[in-house]
Amino acid sequence: MFLKIKHNKDPQAGLSDLADELLVTRYLESNNKELIAVLFERYTHLVYGICLNYLQDPDHCKDAVMEIFESLFHKLSVHQVSNFRNWLYSVTRNHCLMIIRKNGSTKKAHDQYRGENSEHEPAIDLIDDEKLPFSKNLINSAVEKLSHEQGICIRLMYIDDKSYRDITEITGYSMNEVKSHIQNGKRNIKNYLLKHNENRNA
Repeated sequence: MFLKIKHNKDPQAGLSDLADELLVTRYLESNNKELIAVLFERYTHLVYGICLNYLQDPDHCKDAVMEIFESLFHKLSVHQVSNFRNWLYSVTRNHCLMIIRKNGSTKKAHDQYRGENSEHEPAIDLIDDEKLPFSKNLINSAVEKLSHEQGICIRLMYIDDKSYRDITEITGYSMNEVKSHIQNGKRNIKNYLLKHNENRNA
């Protein structure tokens, strides 16, 4: 990977093995930027892949990755983050849309946004095209309930229209892992929606 966040060796052993949310908590307690450097390096490949999808220029992507990294220190202090990976995905996507707008490509940014939020986007395929009265907001709520891995793979396939091979390159997961995350994610979404429908009709 082109980018390696430079950070000093932390005296605490096993820092790189700590869970995402624990690193965030420790950062908020200590304001030690080293912790976020470790955390961001963990997901550099993911952030770069998303940037490349939106900006389509490697040099611009490298700049965007560093800008996103630098913005995390403030953003984490004002946002309550329960799922860092999914939150970072949203931060990255919004940053790329902002760059597109700043560069004067308002129509492109608008089309990107509509593509992610249209009632006709492929997200409805998540429930296997069953003609059930589920709103887009409810489907989005179901996606938010997924695990890190399932949420990222589902978003990349159904929102960003990526292929299995694209997702493996962006996330670093194997092809079998991607297929498994998507299959399990779709099943969990369907169960969530059906349960919601049962509760509403009860």
